[in-house]
Amino acid sequence: MKIKTDEIKSIIKKEIEGFKSQLDISEVGTVIQVGDGIARIHGLENAMSGEMLEFQNGVQGMVLNLEEDMIGCAILGDFLQIEEGFSVKRLNRVLAVPVGEEMLGRVVTPLGEPMDNKGPINIQKYRPLEFVAPGIASRQPVKEPLQTGIKSIDSMIPIGRGQRELIIGDRKTGKTTIAIDAIINQKGKNVICVYIAVGQKASTVAAVVEKLEEHGAMEYTIVVTANASDPAPLQYIAPYAGCAMAEYFMYEKNGHTLCIYDDLSKQANAYRELSLLLRRPPGREAYPGDIFYCHSRLLERSAKLSDELGGGSLTALPIIETQEGEVSAYIPTNVISITDGQIYLLPNLFAAGVRPAVDVGISVSRVGGNAQIKAMKKYAGSLRLDLAQFRELEAFAQMGTELDAATQRQLDRGMRLVEILKQGQNVPMDVADQVAIIFAGTQGLVDKVPVENIKDFEEKFIKFLRDSHSKLLSEIVETGILKSDEELKKVTIDFVAKYIEGLK
Repeated sequence: MKIKTDEIKSIIKKEIEGFKSQLDISEVGTVIQVGDGIARIHGLENAMSGEMLEFQNGVQGMVLNLEEDMIGCAILGDFLQIEEGFSVKRLNRVLAVPVGEEMLGRVVTPLGEPMDNKGPINIQKYRPLEFVAPGIASRQPVKEPLQTGIKSIDSMIPIGRGQRELIIGDRKTGKTTIAIDAIINQKGKNVICVYIAVGQKASTVAAVVEKLEEHGAMEYTIVVTANASDPAPLQYIAPYAGCAMAEYFMYEKNGHTLCIYDDLSKQANAYRELSLLLRRPPGREAYPGDIFYCHSRLLERSAKLSDELGGGSLTALPIIETQEGEVSAYIPTNVISITDGQIYLLPNLFAAGVRPAVDVGISVSRVGGNAQIKAMKKYAGSLRLDLAQFRELEAFAQMGTELDAATQRQLDRGMRLVEILKQGQNVPMDVADQVAIIFAGTQGLVDKVPVENIKDFEEKFIKFLRDSHSKLLSEIVETGILKSDEELKKVTIDFVAKYIEGLK
């Protein structure tokens, strides 16, 4: 039998052409030390900072330290499952988190895994954990109000879309409550909210989620949580993960977003723990030298984008917990210098029943009246000064000295303004209602109403305006201006007279 060489040649050619290499080339290293959320790995000479690694049991890690003969890696999972001698391979990509509308209403880990027993999330898109903040040319000034629904904040420390406003105070002074009220107040305003809980108790986070569900706020909110029991690497990346989820709506949907970082003190502690374990040189209060950069690169991602980029915005409300009111500690001063103002909460005001316990003297918004509607700017302008003078006179009056009539009048009005600015938990107030009651207070129209009746008066007054003079309120909402201030003054004077008559 004759062998046809050209047939064999053509078969071999075809086989060679159709041959696909199944060879998988990946750089592999070995774990030489592991513990407390970090691993030291030898043999990954080409690994890059921030790159993802995978251990042989499937747990992932992120490169943090690049040393001469080894790399330091943060373990994003259960580090107790990893042993010395495990092989580690490079994934040639940076850490990315799942984003999209599918995340709304869900409680997730910083890696986007669901924690709310509502089943898996159908993830379509990912965004890198770290993203370059928009430059000067990509931004526009903050001039669009973001209403929190809290009278003392919207009137004196206004927040605008794209701003970074720090909430600072000791523990148990109502910091989280302000943040939750701000989320609840975004209902129906097309603002996507991301609440990032870092190092909180799981029960505290569960209570927050329950409160948001109760007010129907979870449908436009994502909750990212790295609990107190989670390893330090997860607590460290949680704020960046939440920010990336919000950025999707800002960049790709041209929408408005609100990010609450609760709180950055615990994230700083987690980063300090990681840095010390990786043997980085400690600086002030044992924090690493780049702790400022750690927070600045996160908060700089908040912006009001230019119209060419879609005009979306990301507003940040970072929370910092102080120890015994020590505002001059390292982390508080760092974050104060990065943000556009701070809302400072005082324990003694909180204990005295002034809630929210905002200290008007230290609290400031560096955007100011630009982030207010014109009506609020006009009538709340004197509020801060009135309250500051009241606090001085109050201390003076406690000495028991005789006061002249003008001073007594100022004291009486200050007491009523303090009562007006008090507000219950989770009852954010519409901006038109706020303007109406602040107008009544600052114009001295409620000076004859007894101090103990101010709360009751406010409820009845707002209800009366909504029922009988809704045109006045809708004018404020639609135009941002109160053209009929004389009419509102007349309506208020008449109502005050009737109210006082009813008390007799």
